[in-house]
Amino acid sequence: MTAAPTQVRTRFAPSPTGYLHLGGARTALFSWAYARRFGGTFILRIEDTDLERSTPAAVQAIIDGMQWLGLAHDEGPFYQMQRMERYREVIAGMLKDGTAYYCYSSPQEVEAMREKQRAAGEKPRYDGTWRPEPGKTLPAIPAERKPVVRFRNPLDGDVSWDDVVKGVITISNREMDDLVIARPDGTPTYNFCVVVDDWDMQITHVIRGDDHVNNTPRQINILKALGATLPLYGHLPMILGSDGDKMSKRHGAVSVMDYPAQGYLPEAVLNYLARLGWSHGDEEVFSMEQFCAWFDLDHLSKSPAQFNPEKLAWLNNHYIKLADNDRLASLVKPIMAKDGALFGEGAPDLPQVLAALKERAHTLVELAAAAMMFYRQPAPDAALLAQHVTDAIKPALADYAQQCASVEWNKEALTAMLKQVLAQHGLKMPQLAMPLRLIVAGQLQTPAIDLVLALFGRDVVLQRLKPYLD
Repeated sequence: MTAAPTQVRTRFAPSPTGYLHLGGARTALFSWAYARRFGGTFILRIEDTDLERSTPAAVQAIIDGMQWLGLAHDEGPFYQMQRMERYREVIAGMLKDGTAYYCYSSPQEVEAMREKQRAAGEKPRYDGTWRPEPGKTLPAIPAERKPVVRFRNPLDGDVSWDDVVKGVITISNREMDDLVIARPDGTPTYNFCVVVDDWDMQITHVIRGDDHVNNTPRQINILKALGATLPLYGHLPMILGSDGDKMSKRHGAVSVMDYPAQGYLPEAVLNYLARLGWSHGDEEVFSMEQFCAWFDLDHLSKSPAQFNPEKLAWLNNHYIKLADNDRLASLVKPIMAKDGALFGEGAPDLPQVLAALKERAHTLVELAAAAMMFYRQPAPDAALLAQHVTDAIKPALADYAQQCASVEWNKEALTAMLKQVLAQHGLKMPQLAMPLRLIVAGQLQTPAIDLVLALFGRDVVLQRLKPYLD
C-alpha cells in the first residue's frame, strides 16, 4: 500500500457549518502528508451546499485554521456553490443516459410509504414508484409539482471496496434505495456534488472520517454510472475524549483556532495529531518533514484514538524549549501587553527573559505569565516583607547593594558576590534570596535569583533596593 500512483491527488473537503475541530484537522493533515510523501497535489474544497447552516465566518475559520497549522493547499479553495452549472450539466447527462430519473412523489407520499414499510417490519426506503422500467407504466405527472431527480441505483449485486483503514467492506445494493441527487428547486445534494467534484478533480485517495462510510457505496455507484475511475477510500476512526466518550468541548473538541489562543504552537498540535491514529515505530516527537517522509496508509489504526491533553501539553513544552527566542517573543508579547506589561526604556530584553523561563512553560500563556514579573512594578505583600526583610537582614542587603554598584553584571559574577555576602554575614541562601526576590520581583517564586537579577539589570535592582536600605 506504500506504493502510490504516479500522481497522487488528495483533498480536504469540510462543510462550513462550524469551526475546524481536531478531527477535521487530523483528516486534513493525513491527506496533506500523503500528497507530500508522493509529490502529489493537496486540494482544499469547501462543501457549502447546506445554505441554511453554511456561513462565511465558518469558511474563514476553516481557512484560518489551515493556515495556522501550515497545511498549505496546492489547488483551491474550490466552492461547491460556484460549481452549480457543472452539477446540472452532469445531471442532465444522467437523465439522458437513463442513470437518473425524475421522481414526482411528494415528501408526504415518501414518508407514507416508509411508514407502511416500518409497520411491515421492512427497511424504510423509496419504493421506486417513478423508476422507469421496461414495460412499466408510470403514474400521471401531478399538476404543478416540481420533481426531484433520483439516481437509478442497481437493484442487485454488491458494492465492495478495500478500505485502506478498515479492510474490505461490502454492502448489498438491496440495502440502498434510489438516492435523491437534485432537489425540486434544482440544487444538487451532498452525495452527488462530492462525486462530481472527486471525478472532476481526479482525486486518487479519499481520506476522511468513518462517519462517511455509509455514503461511500452510494458514491461508488454514482461514479461507476458516470464511467469514472474510483479513488481509494480510507475512513479514519473517530477521536474519543480522555475518558473514552465522544469528544466534546470539555475534552478539547473546540476550534483549532482556540489552540493558539491557549498558547499552543502549531508544530506541537501537528505532532500530536499525527500520532492520533497513526504510528511509526515508537517515535513520539518528530518534525513535519519527518512525518511526510514516513507517512503511509499501512499504519493507520483501525481503533478510535483517545485525546490526551497532558500529552499535548508535554509536546508543547518540548517545542517551546526548542523554539527560537525571537519567535517566542513575537508570540508572547501581545499576550503580555493585554495584561499591562511595561516594555519601555530599561525593560529587560524579552527574548533573553523567555530563554531563561521557557524550560518549565507548557503553554505560551504560562510563559507570558512567568515573564510578567520583569515588565511591571513590583507590589510585594506587606506581610511577606515584614517576614523576610527584617532588621537582621538589612545589613546584608546594604552590603549587597553596595557591591552591585561596581560588580560585573552577569550571572556568574552575581553568584560569586551573593555567596561572598552570605559568608560575610553568616547567612544561608534563602535568608537573602527571598528578600531580594520580594523587593526586586515582587514575589517569592522565581527562577534562580542570580539569573533573575542579571536579567533585571543593575539600574532596576539598585532602584528597587534603595527604599529598603534606610
